Formats: sequence, C-alpha cells, structure tokens
Amino acid sequence: MSTTEILAAGANLRAARAADLPAIESLLTALELPLAGVADALPGFVVAESGGKIVGTAALEVCCDNALLRSVAVAPEWRSRGLGRALVLRVIADGEARGLRALYLLTTTAEHYFPSFGFQQITRDEVPADLRQTEEFKDACPASAVVMCRHCATRT
Repeated sequence: MSTTEILAAGANLRAARAADLPAIESLLTALELPLAGVADALPGFVVAESGGKIVGTAALEVCCDNALLRSVAVAPEWRSRGLGRALVLRVIADGEARGLRALYLLTTTAEHYFPSFGFQQITRDEVPADLRQTEEFKDACPASAVVMCRHCATRT
C-alpha cells in the first residue's frame, strides 16, 4: 500500500485515476447523483476501492482558494461502515493541506450529516462567484438544494 492509499472500513482510499472515471460515473448514476463536471473534476476525486471495485467516492472541485465538496457516494452494500465519513475526512484533509480557505457543498438529502464535519448552512449568495459558476451550482443541483460551508483550518 502506497503512502497515498489508506485503509478505511475495509476499503483502500486513494486518489482517482483516469481509468476510474467509468466506475465513478456508474456509482454516481446508480445513486442518482449528477455527472455534470465529473470528468473535469476527476483530479480532485478520492475513491474507495475493494477487490478492484470502486465502492465509494468524494471529490473537491477547486476554484481559486475555495472548493466544492461534491460527489460523495457510497455503494449501498458498503453503507454504515464509516466509509462515507472516511472519504469526507480525506477530502477535507486534502483541502486543508492545499491551503484552501473554505469548502462548500450542495445537498438535497444530507443537510443533517455534514454539520458533524463543521459545515454550516448558508445562502447561495454567500458562495464565492467562481464556485457559483461550476456546473454543479449552475445546472446539476436544483435551486432547492441546501448550501453549506466549512472554513478550513488556517495554516501557521
């Protein structure tokens, strides 16, 4: 196991590779999550892999000094094992290591899940303009989606 891979809930977490795109898209489609912008955001994806199969994913779509947390998905048979939490913690750590100011997200189903990671509900108008221009904000998520923000730890 390389230093870029970690074991979480019985699956290896690692940075996504170009060859993972079809499996990521298949998982997101199965869970009715948007595919808009996924291919372009692939460098910010982390995947959970078990037995050669992608069983979870999460991503950061970076815009200047902020990022959109997107595409958090865990295969149904892998839920309730802490894999989603491990994926979210991994991308938060990645964002902080990059020196990002804040992470934003849109959700239609998980507004009660993300506060445990420090996310707070905000209005769309509070989101930086560059993030509001992502496909996720403009087209993929409905206007009724809850918007949340988490400020990253400042580097000293």
